[in-house]
Amino acid sequence: MEMSQLRAFRVVAETLNFTRAAERLNLTQAAVSHQIKALETELGEPLFIRLKRGVKLSQAGEAALEYAERILDDAEALRERVSGAERALVGRVRAAAATQAFVHLFASLFESFMRANPHIELSFRTTVSTEQTLSDVLTGATDVGFASLPVYSPALEVTELFADELVLVVGRAHRLARAGGTATVREIERERLIMFERGTSIRRTTEDFFKRAAIRPALALESNDTYFMKRMVAQGLGISMLPSWAVREEVETGKLAQLEIEGHRLRRTVAMISLARFQPAPARLFLAFMLRHKTRLQEMAAAGEPATTAVASVAAKETA
Repeated sequence: MEMSQLRAFRVVAETLNFTRAAERLNLTQAAVSHQIKALETELGEPLFIRLKRGVKLSQAGEAALEYAERILDDAEALRERVSGAERALVGRVRAAAATQAFVHLFASLFESFMRANPHIELSFRTTVSTEQTLSDVLTGATDVGFASLPVYSPALEVTELFADELVLVVGRAHRLARAGGTATVREIERERLIMFERGTSIRRTTEDFFKRAAIRPALALESNDTYFMKRMVAQGLGISMLPSWAVREEVETGKLAQLEIEGHRLRRTVAMISLARFQPAPARLFLAFMLRHKTRLQEMAAAGEPATTAVASVAAKETA
């Protein structure tokens, strides 16, 4: 039994697809198949049930995976211990989140992390939906993802990070902009909505609100481009529900009006997500860094201060 076989086994178990596993391992599909076959021969049991599309773990495979993960995690911990802390903190961390979250919330923290850890390469991957973020973590395309709850998977470590709120936004010339800062459910029902595409947590939260309020507003357009959506709202094409932190600048400059929905609050909880297994030292350092700054993230998510102030504050703390 070889470590390379166990690594291949774990990646196939995570992706449930030999082709994707081969891509992650930088091997040919034939090489991965050979390693799995050799491991199955040595253990005397099939580890996977072959399907028309992909594979699934057999009962023996599920039991073997627990031991394989333990062995691989112990081997990684041993490597770090022997190689020393300095070498262990050289590497790469890949993060994934929606584009608007990177721009408005995470950019300053990520910049601070990179300055404090120049030997760790932090790369960013934008995703178009919560489902894609989770898939990227599960398939190994990214190390850490940020997505709205709920998230259900025993393979994932899910840590709540901050809560935010969706607010109703309209153009400054819109009739609701003169409604004293609030709008009723029935007023919203008569409007055309500019919404995120299906699969995003913002779209899910918005549609959950529609169900609770028993309304079905007309759809003006769908997009995952926050900047475009805000421009369309400002030009009067429709109204939208967006995170308060995403519209802070436009509200402050008078391009948009932000309203509360009478009798309703649209709140989400955003979590940090990684595989529920031993993480390399760079990933552990990044996860710990983000947890240390939960309060700062919550302040920014609550739109308590301008983004520029937040950047300066975080930078000062990290370089002090």
